Parts: sequence; structure tokens; C-alpha cells
Amino acid sequence: MSLVKKFMTVGGATLGSRVFGFARETLMAAALGTGPIADVFYAAFRFPNLFRRLFAEGAFNAAFVPLFAKEIEANGIDGAKRFSEEVFGVLFSVLMILTIGMQLSMPLLVEWIIAPGFADDAVKFDLTVRLAIVMFPYLMCMSLTAMLSGMLNSLHHFFAAAIAPVFLNVLMIAALGWSLWTGSDPAATAWALSWSVLAAGLMQLAVVYLGVRHAGIRIGFKRPRFTPNVKRLLILAVPAAITGGITQINQLIGQAIASGKEGAISALQYADRIYQLPLGVVGVAVAVVLLPELARALKGGHMKEAANLQNRSIEFVLFLTLPAAVGIWVLSDEIIRVLYERGAFSEQNTAVVASILAIYGLGLPGFVLIKALQPGYYAREDTKTPMRFTMVSVALNTGLALTLFPIFEESGIAIAEAAAGWTNTILLFSVLVWRKHLMFEWSLVTRTLRLLVAAGVMAAMLVYASGELSAWLTPQSPLLHQLLALGALIALAMPVYFGIAFAIGGADLGMIRRNLKRKAKAPAEPTDQQ
Repeated sequence: MSLVKKFMTVGGATLGSRVFGFARETLMAAALGTGPIADVFYAAFRFPNLFRRLFAEGAFNAAFVPLFAKEIEANGIDGAKRFSEEVFGVLFSVLMILTIGMQLSMPLLVEWIIAPGFADDAVKFDLTVRLAIVMFPYLMCMSLTAMLSGMLNSLHHFFAAAIAPVFLNVLMIAALGWSLWTGSDPAATAWALSWSVLAAGLMQLAVVYLGVRHAGIRIGFKRPRFTPNVKRLLILAVPAAITGGITQINQLIGQAIASGKEGAISALQYADRIYQLPLGVVGVAVAVVLLPELARALKGGHMKEAANLQNRSIEFVLFLTLPAAVGIWVLSDEIIRVLYERGAFSEQNTAVVASILAIYGLGLPGFVLIKALQPGYYAREDTKTPMRFTMVSVALNTGLALTLFPIFEESGIAIAEAAAGWTNTILLFSVLVWRKHLMFEWSLVTRTLRLLVAAGVMAAMLVYASGELSAWLTPQSPLLHQLLALGALIALAMPVYFGIAFAIGGADLGMIRRNLKRKAKAPAEPTDQQ
């Protein structure tokens, strides 16, 4: 199977999850708007989400997958099963202790880390603490889910792991639908959402566990022991955990700063949900598929194949994210109005969230490229270098957010996150080239320039077309007219961009198919010194 097909498998499942996510956020905007309870829920939910990225996606997609792939190559499925059981026993025990400790410490965490701005409002503070306590066990479920998903990805079973996140959105939509149907007050709605998050974590864990069993591996619980394999995993996982959670770390910093202004946290969250669609569909798909592919190529000594996989992935990311970034930037007002402006979500809310979304759009290619570049380090069991770049990014984000928030409010935090993302991308790319782990290709540079031209033409078309359809895109227009107008703009933009990109040589479908085709038996190459 080619990388493109694998990207499409994971990306398609992720797209389904993101579509449900849009539905969830639309209902959330209608039920809670950008009011104080929305701020409370998103503040409480951000913390377990941060630790999910730190302990789950970052650590296990970066550290567990290469080691698991090595066990498969060296000792077959039986060796990989033994390794998995060793890791599962330690991980379960550590997560249990962490969860209990965090729940007991939640009042202090809310006051000093999660939302310092809530400390002067006893009602908001108490509700944030209680909701965070309910949702924190979600971390344990998702960390175990991430480990099992890493096993599935290494075994080339991508669908179950990619489809599992859908359950979070489905259950949260059910909770919101029930609240709107019964006319629940905002606090009751927040409680229903919190319990739906916990239930979703349990369901996602069950789905991937069944997927692993279907793939032929049954994991039993073993007494936690720090074997050499587990120690090696921890050495790799600690820096990888910090690196993998960079977006959430920066967003948590932004949230803590924004908690001083009512409505700022929820405004940032609503904008974040939009740009998470291309980030999730493209970035997550590339990272999930590329890491085990790179790890296997490197373990087999196929250095040229590994470098080619990396370059083609960068090309694929730029091909899909440049038009998404331009579309988000040009149509930010229209997108927010159509998706959110109803119920408790006002026209003023639209203006604020749209300004944030436009900035996120400019940062989107950088955020997604990080997902395509980090596997170049992780597959070589180097998790410290990306961690150092992450710390630079966090320091830059914190400094800019503190400086810009008093001037630009929520938009200042978005600027800080986008600047930090691009800085991280440039550092990752430059060092890969310097180490000769990434081949510098003029063809990649010229294709990128041509894609920028195609995206520029698409932007000009969107500006003109949105002006022509402005009467259908006003807040006073019926929702159906707004949906049709926005759909028409997207339908016009896609053929313009893709047509020009293929016409001027920014992309070549035949070349992509040939270069991304994974050979069943690649010829052995001399192993470079890493």
C-alpha cells in the first residue's frame, strides 16, 4: 500500500471525527456561547487534554512505536507482545498514581496553572475544579488507548485507532442535544459534557483493545517491572512527551493568560476547533503513518528510502495545507458566522473568533509541518533534539503572549502560538538538513513556490467571489443561504487551486504515486552512521 493510501485511510477516519467535532462545537456555541460557563468547561477540559498529549500521543507515537517496530523486526510478534505487556503494566500503574494525585491537587492546579484569572470568582473557580476532577481520568483511558493505537499502527492496522476519537464527539453531541432539548441551564450542561468525556475515554479504550485483539495480540496485565526495554522507552518518552504536547502546552499558557478576560478562553477554543480540521486530517495522518514507515526503513538500513519518504511527506503536507491556510485566512468571518452565529453566540463573538481564526490560518502550514518533521528524529530514537526546540518554542510563545495580550487581547495569544509554531518548524527542518537526514531538493523548493502561486490565485478568486455572494452571507440571511454560499465558495476554490497547481507543475499525481509507493523488498543500502 502506498503512503498516499495510508494517509487517506487515517485522514479519512480523522475527517469523520473532525466533522462530528464541528457539530459538537456548533451545538456548544448555541448552548453556551462565549459566556462564563463555556470558559469554565474549556479550562477544565484543557488540563486532561494537555496530559493526554504529554503522556499519550507525544510519548507513544514518538518512543513506543520505533521500539515496538524494532521488536517485531528482531523477535517477531511474540517479542513485541512481551514488550507490550511490560510497558502496559508500568504505564497503568504510573497513570493510576498520577490521576489520583492530580485529582487531590486540583484546587491548587486551577489556581496556579489552569485558570489563575478565576481565583477571584468563587463560583467559576469551584465549578472548574469539580469538572476537572470528573474529566481527569480521561487521561488514563487515552494514554492506554495511545499505546494500543501505536501497536495497531506498527502492525499496519490504521482504521480502528483513527476512528476511535469519533466517540468523544458523538457522546458530547448527545450530551449537548439532551441539554438543549430539556432546556438545561449552562451549569447542568457543563456537568453533562464532563461525564460524556469520561464515558468517551472508556469507549475509545475498548475500541482499540478489540482492534489489537483482532490483529492477533492479546495483552495480559503483568506486575510492573522496569526491564531494560521499559527503561529505554522512558528515556525516549520523557523528552518526546514534552515535544508531542507542544501545541497543548502553548495553548495552556495562552489559556492561563486569557483567563483574566471573560469569554477569551472559549473564543480561542472555537477558533482552534476550525484549524484542527486540516491539522488533524493531514498532520495526524502523516505523523501516524510516517513514523512506523521511517522506523522500518531505518532499521532495515534503507537510508535513501527513508530520506525520500520524509521529502514526499513534506510535499504532501504543503500540497494540502497551503490552500487550507489561505481559505481559512480569507473566509474566517464567513466560516465562523455560518458555523456558530446563533443562540448565545452573537455577531460580536463572530468578529472576535474570526480574527483569531485568520491568524491560526497563517500558522497552519507550520503546525502541520511539525508533524511531518518530528518523525525524522523519533525514528532515529532522538527525542531530545525536538524537545530542545520545543522549549525554545514555549519560551517564545510565553514571552509574546504576555507582551501581546494587553495590546491585542485574544488575537495576541493567537499570534504568539503561530510564531512559536513556525519557529519550531524552521528549527526542525534546518537541523534535519544539516545532519543530512533530509535531502535538500530544488524540485521541492520549486514545487512549493508553484503551490504558493496557485494558493495566491485561489485567494484572489475567493475575495472576489465572497464579495459577489455577500448578500447571502450576512447575519440576516437564512442559514440555508449562508450554507449554500459558503459551500459554493469552497466548491469554486478547490478546482481553481488544484487545477492551477497541476497545470504549472506544483504537483504531479503520477510522480506522487511513483515516489510514495512502498516497495515490498527494497534493496539493501549501506547503513549510515547515525
